[in-house]
Amino acid sequence: MTIFYSIVAFVYGTIFGSFYNVLGERIPEKKPVVMTRSECPHCKHKLTPIELIPIISYVIQGGKCKKCKKKIPTFYPLFEIASGLTFLAVYLSYGFTPQALVPLTLLSVFLITVVSDLNYLLILDEVLIPAFVLLVIEMLLVEGLGDTILHILHGLAAAGIMASIKLMGDFMFKKESMGGGDIKLMFFIGLVLGWPSALMSVFVASLIGFPISLAVLKYHKTNVIPFGPFLVVAAGILLFSGFDIRIFFNMLVNY
Repeated sequence: MTIFYSIVAFVYGTIFGSFYNVLGERIPEKKPVVMTRSECPHCKHKLTPIELIPIISYVIQGGKCKKCKKKIPTFYPLFEIASGLTFLAVYLSYGFTPQALVPLTLLSVFLITVVSDLNYLLILDEVLIPAFVLLVIEMLLVEGLGDTILHILHGLAAAGIMASIKLMGDFMFKKESMGGGDIKLMFFIGLVLGWPSALMSVFVASLIGFPISLAVLKYHKTNVIPFGPFLVVAAGILLFSGFDIRIFFNMLVNY
């Protein structure tokens, strides 16, 4: 049954991933999310249901629009696969339990953030605000009032640390070093993982992002690199690895 449920989790993840991609692309452009059908960005052909099946439609169509034959960006199926694997990882880590709700909500925010930040350099309040409300409700149901308040304090501490890093960066580089959206994203990481792990996620994100940013700067000649996707990947790694930086703090104190 584990294999069956794993397949179910992956399939649902690809479906939600397709929807999250729509949210990340349409909300910044103020386009309707639900009432407007998806279309080819080249010929404006309205996609039929058979053309909207995650991953499978891309493979069947050979990675091209059914009408104009223009190439479909590979980002779409890769993002759907990543979303499917994310949902699968949550199932394998938490099962179909109430404890899976909080990480699943957080990771959903992460997925939408990747799309909006890569395409528009935006981390969307339209996503963050309802997600925060949903996370608080889930925490209240699963952990109770006391722990929920503690989680919120961790989030505020993490956001405060990120704001301090931004101020230092702005001072050193004499320009805006980081967007306000990254501070908000840091709040969510601290809210769920705790402020020590949120702080560690900045370090891990920097390690991941540095070589990639160098390559982008070299080949694309741009000086604007969104930090949100790196932060998202780092936080996801810490979430699933169960890494807790407080262990190292305790080791240093005992030493």
